[in-house]
Amino acid sequence: MQSMQKGPLDSLEQWDDHIKGRYRADRKKEEFRVYDESTPPVVREFYRQNHAYQTYDFACAKLAEYVPLRHGRMGIWEAMERLNELVDDSDPDTDLSQIDHNLQTAEAIRAAGHPRWFQLTGLIHDLGKVLTFWGEPQWAVVGDTFPTGCAWSDRIVFPEFFAANPDAAKPELQTRMGVYQVGTGLEQVRMSWGHDEYLYHVTKAYLPEPAQYMIRYHSWYSAHRERDYGYLMEPHDESMMEWVRTFNPFDLYSKSDSKPSFTDLRPYYTELINEYFPEKIDW
Repeated sequence: MQSMQKGPLDSLEQWDDHIKGRYRADRKKEEFRVYDESTPPVVREFYRQNHAYQTYDFACAKLAEYVPLRHGRMGIWEAMERLNELVDDSDPDTDLSQIDHNLQTAEAIRAAGHPRWFQLTGLIHDLGKVLTFWGEPQWAVVGDTFPTGCAWSDRIVFPEFFAANPDAAKPELQTRMGVYQVGTGLEQVRMSWGHDEYLYHVTKAYLPEPAQYMIRYHSWYSAHRERDYGYLMEPHDESMMEWVRTFNPFDLYSKSDSKPSFTDLRPYYTELINEYFPEKIDW
């Protein structure tokens, strides 16, 4: 596996000045997901690497490596606790740990009165980021996802960084459809490799189909937010993407500097996890 690559900063503390005020209670929606010259250098460097190295062949190889789910057995809470060590370099909106973000998302969904499976999806949606603890660099784990094997949308963040991707020199991969057929359906599309695709395969046997789509495509902003790539979808995919759009505001706008109480919330979510998952699952 590839070793972890650091961003241009020695530590996240070096951009504390940038994130002051990020968690104001009155923060407006347009202040989230700002990807421009004001974006922290560590985030820009993340996407430079991500867009340069996420090729079609790389995505296919990682799927073949991980989807047999032979990297061990682990319970949901064990994975959650491991994520307490991780801060996502691709996210300009939070520097809290992943367990904090997962609980924030689940609690926002719960407060809105959504079903228990929906709450559980919010709790676990980022657990695929345990890939980082198996040696995968962050550019192969987190960040916005996109289809490989076809032309990149200009609605993907920092599209200019794709110029360094080897697939840019392969004409057969730079047409609108690339290796796919119109309406082929998303099951046939090879997405850039990361925690979304991985966790989908880890958990799909235990969750309802809308939850599967939420997990698999919640980072595909050029599709569910910008509404691009519809030509790769079949009608069922289009209908399921509405669940992803319902999920997205809870994932994105629940971020704040107020940490949920892990101790207080654990009994509720332990019961919820046990309702859907066995004690340990294959990873």
